[in-house]
Parts: sequence; C-alpha cells; structure tokens
Amino acid sequence: MDVNGRREELVGLLRRRNNATADELARELGVSVRTVFRDLDAMRTRGFAIDGTVGRGGGVQLDPTTVLLTTQLTTEEIVALLLSVALLRAAPWLPFAARAQEAVAKVERVLPAASVRELRRMLQRVLIGEPAPAVTLSTAGPVDPKLLEVFERCFNGGHVLRFGYTDREGRRTRRRVEPHGLLVRAPLWYIIAWDSARDAPRTFRMDRIRAPRVDEATFVPRPLRAFGDVCLGAEPLRKT
Repeated sequence: MDVNGRREELVGLLRRRNNATADELARELGVSVRTVFRDLDAMRTRGFAIDGTVGRGGGVQLDPTTVLLTTQLTTEEIVALLLSVALLRAAPWLPFAARAQEAVAKVERVLPAASVRELRRMLQRVLIGEPAPAVTLSTAGPVDPKLLEVFERCFNGGHVLRFGYTDREGRRTRRRVEPHGLLVRAPLWYIIAWDSARDAPRTFRMDRIRAPRVDEATFVPRPLRAFGDVCLGAEPLRKT
C-alpha cells in the first residue's frame, strides 16, 4: 500500500473508532508506531483535527467534522482541478464552465495554510497562453504514452528529465533537461526547461518527445521570469 492509500485507511480507522491507541493503529495498518505518528502529523498539516492522550485509557481521536474532501486533496490534485478550470474558461460555451471556477474557489478558501503556500509555489510554475493556432494543430501528432507519468514525477519531485526530441525541422536529438515549468496552449502543452548542455532555456512540445525517462539527478526550480521570451505572452495559472 502506498503512503496516500495508507493514510486514507488510517482516516477510515479513526472514523470507525472513537478512541484507538497508536499500537492498535500500527497493527491494523501493518506498519511501525513511528510510521503512524508520522502519518498523523502529516494529516494534521493537511487540516485534520486529531487529538491524542497518553496513559491508561488514552488514545488517538479524530474530529469527524474535519473529514472534508478539501483536506484530503494533494497539491497536485488541486493544480489538476485549476488547470481543468482554466481549460474550461478557454471554451466558455461548454456547460458548467462558470460553476467549475466557483467550486475551485471554495476549495482554495478552506485549505490549510501549509497547503496554500505549497499551492502558490506550484501555480507559479504553470503558465496558460493563447490557444494553439490551427496551423500548429495541423502538425500535432500522438503523445508518447509514458510521457505524462514521467513528466509529473520529474516536475513534482525536482528530477532531471531525459528524452529523445524531434524539432520542427525533423532533426532528432537526445536531451537532458530540468523541467522548471509547464506551458499550456490548449490543446497542446510544452515543457519549459533549462537545457544544461546548451546552457539555455528551451521549450519542448509534448508530441515531439519520445522515450522519456527519469534521471535521478535533482534540481531546484527556478522562477519562470528567468526564462525570458520562452514565457512571453503567458500568465500563471492562477494568482493567489
């Protein structure tokens, strides 16, 4: 069971029991007591009201009124919602587009402070530009099925990304880049990256990338303003 799955199971255990000891929770989950305490601290950071008492008759209690959808959303999931809303705004004739914006605004208002700070940092790395012109769409091809998973891992975890790339002239190269940002020109998207071999910023269109893989080398995200003209004409996903 992964971390998120285990913590969801932990919430379920606390909801079903009025009072449970850390030892009991550890046995139920098949983990150490130390891991239980670490999970409880992480859940408190995400907004769950969890109390604990020591000694005979003591245990862990969860305030059930804090078990809200918003406290269980990860930063990446909230960014996904915001990105979906941004794409809906680009097509305002679609049903429920305005309602989607209102719903996401409610989610943001009740986020724990730590999640808000993390969300702001993430949103500054996602830019929305004008929709892709018809002439660009006419050249779009299929996307490597591995790209989404590999890109998300590198983008979220600060890992270097390796891939093969075919440019607009048909030239093929191997690239090793730091994925600092994401640029969306619906329905296309581009990786905003620093190409260390060329010591310069570059953008890479999704459908021109092949055989992507994660490099275990890491990097610290740079502010996208350092990328100059690469980001010209695009705005952060949401200013919060």
